[in-house]
Amino acid sequence: MDKSKELFSELEVTVETAKELGLTEKEYTLILEILGRTPTYTELGVYSVMWSEHCSYKNSIKQLKTLPRSGGRLLVEAGEENAGLVDIGHGYAIAFKIESHNHPSAIEPFQGAATGVGGILRDIFTMGARPIAALNSLRFGELDNSRTKYLLSGVVHGISHYGNCFGVPTVGGEIYFDNCYNDNPLVNAMAVGIVKTDKTASAASSGVGNPVMILGSSTGRDGIHGASLLASREFDEKTADMRPTVQVGDPFAEKLLLEATIELIEAGVIAGIQDMGAAGISCSTTEMSARNKLGMDINLDVVPLREQDMSAYEIMLSESQERMLAVIHHDKVDKAVEICNKWDVPITKIGTVTDDGIIHITRHGKKVVELDADYLVLGGGAPQYDREFKEPEYLKETSAYDTDSVAKHTPVVGDFLELIKSPTIASKRWIYEQYDSQVRTNTVSIKGDAAVVRIKEIPGKAIAVKTDCNSRYTYLNPYNGAAAAVAEAARNVVCTGAKPVAITNCLNFGNPYDPEVYYQFREAIKGMGDACRKFDTPVTGGNVSFHNESQKFAVYPTPTIGMLGIIEDVNKIMTYDFKNDGDVIAMVGFENCELGGSEYLKHFAGKITGKAPVMNLDNEKNLQDNLLELIDKCLIKSAHDISEGGLAICLAEKSIASGKGCKVLLTENTVGRIFGESQSRVIVTFDASNQNVIENLCKKSNLPIEIIGNVGGESLVIDGYLDMPVNEIREIYENAISNIMTN
Repeated sequence: MDKSKELFSELEVTVETAKELGLTEKEYTLILEILGRTPTYTELGVYSVMWSEHCSYKNSIKQLKTLPRSGGRLLVEAGEENAGLVDIGHGYAIAFKIESHNHPSAIEPFQGAATGVGGILRDIFTMGARPIAALNSLRFGELDNSRTKYLLSGVVHGISHYGNCFGVPTVGGEIYFDNCYNDNPLVNAMAVGIVKTDKTASAASSGVGNPVMILGSSTGRDGIHGASLLASREFDEKTADMRPTVQVGDPFAEKLLLEATIELIEAGVIAGIQDMGAAGISCSTTEMSARNKLGMDINLDVVPLREQDMSAYEIMLSESQERMLAVIHHDKVDKAVEICNKWDVPITKIGTVTDDGIIHITRHGKKVVELDADYLVLGGGAPQYDREFKEPEYLKETSAYDTDSVAKHTPVVGDFLELIKSPTIASKRWIYEQYDSQVRTNTVSIKGDAAVVRIKEIPGKAIAVKTDCNSRYTYLNPYNGAAAAVAEAARNVVCTGAKPVAITNCLNFGNPYDPEVYYQFREAIKGMGDACRKFDTPVTGGNVSFHNESQKFAVYPTPTIGMLGIIEDVNKIMTYDFKNDGDVIAMVGFENCELGGSEYLKHFAGKITGKAPVMNLDNEKNLQDNLLELIDKCLIKSAHDISEGGLAICLAEKSIASGKGCKVLLTENTVGRIFGESQSRVIVTFDASNQNVIENLCKKSNLPIEIIGNVGGESLVIDGYLDMPVNEIREIYENAISNIMTN
C-alpha cells in the first residue's frame, strides 16, 4: 500500500516544491529516506522551517559546540532552554539572551524591531523570569543616506514602542554606521530577567496524557516562512515581496501574557512551556517533544484563528506573536484556565502529550502530519554541515595598509571635531530619549560603561549588562575582532565594578556557503571561545544570523556579545564621569598607538582598513583583575575604557558627562596617541593621596600606568593640541545625530 495515501496533502509535493520552500535537493532526498514516503505539503512545510538555518543552525552548530557552553555560574547548558540561566546567589538566577531580527527590520523596520523585542522578552518569561531590562545592538548604513534615516527612525520607534508599552526599561545598547549595512541593517535585541531558582520552567514536554494548550493571541497569516524564506536567505530584487512574512506585535497583549505565564509557573500547573516564535506551532511542538523523546497529538481545528479559512500548512507555519505552547499537568487544568481568565489571556486545549515520539497533526478530521520529532530538531536528525572556508582575499590589501606612518602624523583640531560629531561616536541621545530607562525603578546607573540594574530581591546587589562588538575589527581580523568583542564587553562591566560571569551572543554574518564568509565565522568562534575561557564567562546561548547581505554588500562579520556582570555591593558602583577638581587622571593599560579599523582612519582614509588592534588576552585579564581591585578598595573615583575615537574621545566623554574640564599632557601629540584604538586601556581618576598606593599596585602586577593630567577648569585641554570649552564640545556631541535626522 502506498503510505503517502494515508495522509492528506493539500498540494502535490515534488523536489521543485521543496526548493521553493528553501530546501535543497539533497535535503529533500534525505526527507524521503527518513519517511519512506513522499511528505504531505504540510509536512514539507514543517521540514522547510525546522531545517532552515534560522531554526536548525545546520551550518553553524558544529562550530558552536566548540564554545564553552557550561560551567561557572550556569544553571543550564547553552541551548537546552529558552534562555540562559545564571546563578547570582541567595536562591535567585538571571535569565538573559540576545537574538536578531535583521531581515524583518530591513523590510518593515517598525514591526521588525518591535517583534524582535517581543520575541526576546518571551524567551525570558517562559523561563519563569520577570524581565527587568532590555538592551540592543544596532547597525545601519551611513546616516546621510535617506534609506538609513528611514530604517533608523522605524527601528528605534519599534523598539521604544514595544518596550515602553510592555513596561521594561531599555537600559543600554550600541550602534555603528557603515556602508556595508546600507541594505541589511542589524537589529539585535537582548533581554534580562530575574527568577527564583526553584521557580524556573522548562521548555521540555512531560507527562504522557497531559493536555497541550495554546496561550495568548489567535493565529493569523502573518510571519509565515519568516524563518525559512526571509531570515535564511540574502536580499534580492524579490525581497520587497516578503513583507507579509514580517510579524505584527501587540505589546499590551504580551504584558498580559507575561503576568499569566509567571503566575501559571509559580502555581505549579506548567509541565513545560515554550514561546511560539520562529516557525510557530511547528517549532514549539517538535522541540518540546524531542527534548524528552515524547510526541504530541494536535488538532488544528481547535486552534483559535483570525481567519477561518487557513490551511494546515498556514497554521503550522504562522509566526503570529504573543503566543505560547504549554503542557499543563492534567489535574491542574482548571487552575490554569482560572489564572488565564484572570489576566484575560485566551487558553485553548489543542492536543495531548503522547509516548511515541511522533507529532500527529490533523485538520478538518484528516491527518496532515505524522513526523518523528527528533528528526526535525537541532541535535537530532536535522542536517549538520561542514562548509568550505578560505582566508578572504581582501585581507591582503587591508593588512598591507601602512597605519604606522599615519600614527606618527601630527593631528589637527579639525580631526577631533570630525570624530566627536561622527554618528558612530556622537551622543545617541536622539535614540535613547525615546526609550524609558527607568520604568520599574530598578535602573541604578546608565552613566557608566555598562548599565547597572538593582536586584531588589537581594538587598545591596546589582548586575551590570552590556552589548558590544566592533565589527570593523572583526572584518580586519575575525579572530582578534571577536576576542576583542568579548574583552571589551567584559571591560565595560568591570568599569562599573562588576565581575563578568557569562555571555550571550548574536552572530551576524553573510552567506555561509561563501568560503570567505565561513572563514570569518570559524575564526570569530575561535576568538570568542578563547576569550570566554580566559575570562571564565561561558556562553549561555544566543542566535546565529547568516545571509546578512544583499546584491551590493555583505555585512562586516558582527559577533555581538551580551555580557552579564555581578556587583556584590551597590555602594561601590563606578561611573565614568569626572568627579572632583584636582583629581589625578591616569591611563592604565597597554598603549600601542594602533589605528587599524579606527574611526580616525575611516575619516582620514575614507575606508575601514589596516590591521585590527592586537588583542592580548593575558594583558586584558591583568587589567580587569586590577581594575576590580582598585574599585573594591575605593581607590579610584571614575573609570572609562578607551574605545572608538581613542584617548581624546574618552576624555571628551568624561568631561561631557560631568561638565568638568581637564588638562592633559602627553609625552607626544601624535595621531596614534590621541586617536589610536589599542585595546586593554582604561582612563581612571583618583585623589592625589591615593597615587602611590595605586602605582604600587599596578607595578606589582606589571600593569602599565601613566599619569597624564588633572581634572578641572571649563575646557578640555590636551596641551599643545586642543583647548576647547566643554560646553562647545557637548553642543556638537549631543546634537550631531538629531541635526542629521531632522535635515
